[in-house]
Amino acid sequence: MTNAPGVTAAPDGPVRVALVDDQPLVRAGLRMVINSQPDLQVVVEADDGRDALHRLATTASDVVLMDVRMPGMDGLSATRALLADDGRATAGDPRVVVLTTFDLDEYVLDAIRAGASGFLLKDAQPEELLTAIRTVHQGDAVIAPSSTRRLMERLVTALPPEEAAGPQEALAGLTGREREVLVLMARGRSNTEIATDLFVAEATVKTHVGRILSKLNARDRVQAVVTAYETGLVRPGS
Repeated sequence: MTNAPGVTAAPDGPVRVALVDDQPLVRAGLRMVINSQPDLQVVVEADDGRDALHRLATTASDVVLMDVRMPGMDGLSATRALLADDGRATAGDPRVVVLTTFDLDEYVLDAIRAGASGFLLKDAQPEELLTAIRTVHQGDAVIAPSSTRRLMERLVTALPPEEAAGPQEALAGLTGREREVLVLMARGRSNTEIATDLFVAEATVKTHVGRILSKLNARDRVQAVVTAYETGLVRPGS
């Protein structure tokens, strides 16, 4: 997306964070944690998806923390609208991190498919929240913590059988080594850990990851991981 006329330009400085949650106390807690960091700043707050889209149309944000279940427009619909490439007057190209609990699995998977860069449990520790914001801002996805891997496995387990073992055509263009790297990505391994596992340089892993994302037409790592599970390349518990 490109900045539209009248939209605030992206300044040099702290990572700009938007909070979208219908519970004022939740937003207050998130705001306190985020604004305690010199490299992060809350610039937008909204209590539902429609309000968020309205505010983000004029105020640029780098990372959006999006609750799933809200009155009015929910987080899933808002994520789809925010990340849709439809020429809307949206400030920049924010990354979305979905805030969820285990009982909202199906919503989270839909949000990831819509382009969200990851998901975070609402009972996560403050350090996990801060790491998630910085991680997605740097262009990666929030899939590494063990709790996230367990959630991903629950998501895929809940899929209908025909989706959980999707067509292999999506993987047809990957080389054998790229499939190895994708499997390790799906297991929550970082580039450094993958390099150690495969006895190659980290720069080589980064090259493989870039090619995997390109071939799968994936926005980021978490999109690629969803494909790995959906095609049966990786199965829950493997």
